[in-house]
Amino acid sequence: MVNRRPLIAGNWKMNKTISEARDFAARFLENTADITGLDILICAPFTNLPVLKEELEESIVHIGAQNMHYETKGAYTGEISPLMLKELACTYVIIGHSERREYFKEDDEIIAKKVKAALENGITPILCVGENLSLREAGKAQDFVRGQVEKDLAGLTAAELSRIVVAYEPIWAIGTGKTASAQDAQQMCAAIRSTVADMAGSAAQEMRILYGGSAKSGNIAELMAQPDIDGGLIGGSSLDVQEFTQLIQNAR
Repeated sequence: MVNRRPLIAGNWKMNKTISEARDFAARFLENTADITGLDILICAPFTNLPVLKEELEESIVHIGAQNMHYETKGAYTGEISPLMLKELACTYVIIGHSERREYFKEDDEIIAKKVKAALENGITPILCVGENLSLREAGKAQDFVRGQVEKDLAGLTAAELSRIVVAYEPIWAIGTGKTASAQDAQQMCAAIRSTVADMAGSAAQEMRILYGGSAKSGNIAELMAQPDIDGGLIGGSSLDVQEFTQLIQNAR
């Protein structure tokens, strides 16, 4: 059995000014200095990445972005390229979050291009997949998520697939306070791993799969006790230093 290193990734979404990010980073480092055994990541708005580079680059905390373009440069006003992220010490990038899919109309074709571009530029993509409530209630959740995985990761080699992180985020649980049960989350994460195994064999056992969707300090240990859940993509709970620190402690 492959020993996958757990990953706890905070997604600040559109929160925190530069000064707030600096203050958070300083206090967070004090709280996490002695933590070992898992990877810690903060995915912040683009405006906060320079200050996080200053504060965190030499620490155990990794820095990530919440989105990027699939081209390295060009006439794409308002976009950020993977080369720009690399200079800001970003080692991860969230791709295909449900909010990007819904509000900014990113489809599987665009998301697949972004995943490929991240890999080509040495950045680990965190691919987000997940169903809405109507699909869940209709019993179509697994088929839908399997389809997302197949389309978003199409054409990648087994070596590339082993480097990707997939985050299962049931849309109906994001920011709602509702959480999939640990059993439901495990069932879907196992389905994701099975889908990748059909695509690339044993590479699926190396891939880290996270759960996101109102994960917090009180439920993270139960979620991570499941065999196919390797960590969490944490929204609201990553905005508070004490809560995020407690969540990480409980995840250990």
